[in-house]
Amino acid sequence: MSVHTRIFKVPSEKSGARIDVFLAEMLGDCTRSRVRLAIINGNVRVGGECVLKCGVHVKENAEIEIDITEAEPLKAEPENIPLDIVYQDSDFAVINKPAGMVTHPAPGSPDGTLVNALLYHLDDLSGINGVLRPGIVHRLDKNTSGLIMVAKNDKAHLCLSRQIAEKSAKRYYIALVDGNLKEDAGVVDAPVSRNPVDRKKMAVVEGGDYAKTMYKVVERFGQYTLVAFELFTGRTHQIRVHSAYIKHPIVGDETYGGSDRFGVHRQLLHAYRLCLNSPSTGERMTFIAPLPEDFKKILGVLRSKFK
Repeated sequence: MSVHTRIFKVPSEKSGARIDVFLAEMLGDCTRSRVRLAIINGNVRVGGECVLKCGVHVKENAEIEIDITEAEPLKAEPENIPLDIVYQDSDFAVINKPAGMVTHPAPGSPDGTLVNALLYHLDDLSGINGVLRPGIVHRLDKNTSGLIMVAKNDKAHLCLSRQIAEKSAKRYYIALVDGNLKEDAGVVDAPVSRNPVDRKKMAVVEGGDYAKTMYKVVERFGQYTLVAFELFTGRTHQIRVHSAYIKHPIVGDETYGGSDRFGVHRQLLHAYRLCLNSPSTGERMTFIAPLPEDFKKILGVLRSKFK
């Protein structure tokens, strides 16, 4: 960690602005919440005097100092973490990711990720997405299990990304949701974007990014339904948000209102099928990942009750 002090003089047109708003605007690459944290921690001074309230209004020509803590840049290092490699050739690999594994390093998850494992187990990974996301063509949420494709070179990466964009690569999921769906099949066509109230979550938001999910009922268990989903688009948390939007959140998904009567503490969502064209030969390829044990165990309980 390193600390840098930035100093700003308040111009006349900014006089009267809140100090947190003023500093966020002046810094440009620093969020307002990060500025607020700096204020609360005593790292902001006006005229040499510490300011502890975010609502203070700045005055013309005032000299404001803020100490910004810079984290060391993240690096992805190889880690000997077991991987379920479903398939690999010289162009790409398909991995069956377990629930609980983050796809790539990020603040709060610097190691133990799929990327750390890939760097250990695979000789080559594409570099298009940089050092923190080598080979990553698409991602799965931490607590979603199942199939994820990984590119071993840039040419394959571009080909697989294009297939996702053009909808020729197909991604199928299966989930246990709360409630008994009225229809046997349907489409959720609702825009998804950041939740305007809670920025850590996504939501159906008017004017958000186009998002479309197809679904089909597989099995019914009274107050629960086993549902297969096909992604037409791939927005962050899309299936989870769309399921909650139609009042059938995924079991275990406490973030979006799912029940957790089974004690799994994660959404019962699994990427079970992946279809794509080989980047080298164009051959149509299909991969299947069986349900993880926790998911299978719950279905076993439900089937014994409703047989």
